[in-house]
Amino acid sequence: MKIVDVILTKSYTGFYFDDQKAIKAGATSDGFMYVGAPATPGFQSVRMPGEAISVQLVLEDGTIGYGDCAAVQYSGAGGRDPLFLADDFIPFLEKNIVPKLIGEDVAKFRPLAEKYDRMEVGGKRLHTAIRYGITQALLNATANSRRITMAEVIREEYNVKGKEYAPIPVFTQSGDDRYNNVDKMIIKGADVMPHALINHVGTKLGEHGEILLKYIGWLRDRVLKYRADKNYSPVFHIDVYGTIGIAFKYDVDKMFNYLLECEKQAAPFRIRIEGPVDTGDREGTMQYEKILTAKLDEVGSKLEIVADEWCNTLEDIKYFADNRAGHVLQIKTPDLGGVNNVAEAIIYCNEKGVGSYCGGTCNETDVSAKTTTNIAIACRAIQCLAKPGMGVDEGYMIVKNEMNRVITAANRRNKNK
Repeated sequence: MKIVDVILTKSYTGFYFDDQKAIKAGATSDGFMYVGAPATPGFQSVRMPGEAISVQLVLEDGTIGYGDCAAVQYSGAGGRDPLFLADDFIPFLEKNIVPKLIGEDVAKFRPLAEKYDRMEVGGKRLHTAIRYGITQALLNATANSRRITMAEVIREEYNVKGKEYAPIPVFTQSGDDRYNNVDKMIIKGADVMPHALINHVGTKLGEHGEILLKYIGWLRDRVLKYRADKNYSPVFHIDVYGTIGIAFKYDVDKMFNYLLECEKQAAPFRIRIEGPVDTGDREGTMQYEKILTAKLDEVGSKLEIVADEWCNTLEDIKYFADNRAGHVLQIKTPDLGGVNNVAEAIIYCNEKGVGSYCGGTCNETDVSAKTTTNIAIACRAIQCLAKPGMGVDEGYMIVKNEMNRVITAANRRNKNK
């Protein structure tokens, strides 16, 4: 089935672009606004409305494949591509990409996805957001033309063994509202929680980590008090954006001992700490997280390090996995470009015995969230991010409902074969 038309529209994401560099440097909040000068190129203010470009691939029979070009909340940070604004990139797509898409046959997803993911214009690779959206649309077009789910296409084309499709844990994120949103997570029985957005030493972590320790204790007590089922035991997953490294001046022993305190405070629940260190470069970040992972393993700790910053591309993920720089790696889906890389990253982590967290960003859309949920199911990630947005309910609804629909439909089809 061939593509006969491509429709591009400016779209909006489920959250905002935030200048992480400015926030770390001390930009203060005033209500939902940030006060201070932007520090990352392209930002006109510290917080800007999130934008995307929707791609519709129209096939010969009128079937449409959908995808959304979207970038992460903290665009331009941690080695990522720059800020992605629709008005800047729609003309680029119309000139350089749309003519190439017309006439493509979507019978198979993988070869087309790899072609567009690797494509260069003027000697440069396409922005990760463009690669992300185009390949989503190609996957959706292949699935819709074949009348099967995107998960089934991925499992077939990437030779993932097993016929049964099963749910995977869903990770809900709170944003700055790390107290009220936790209550929502408890009510809905979220598998993994709360993210918590600990992105500043002075106001969120504490100069010696005391604020975060107090929060972990509150989180533990809140679940114990309000869980409807005594067997409900969510995993605590907290993203600290490198602030532990900053607070303890990159002293490995001090960071290690602090992580053990976090684990004690979380008991009886399991805990993951994402991004404990960010040195501002890939090698330094990898080395610190490799050392911390090994030290925790040596003492039999159950706390898990989650790598995020500087673990962006498929190459990065393989590098961190090969070095065991983290017990779990976040596969931050928009940062990988083509969603074909998301499938490969999950499969690679699983083969290496490293946790495969199919993540992303609050700054995505319902379309990209559904697509990556299909991939997470197909490749058996250890957890999947509820996205977009920071309101808990919306992202959880989108991802959980898509997961249930896909699993039921795919398993029914297998049963009837």
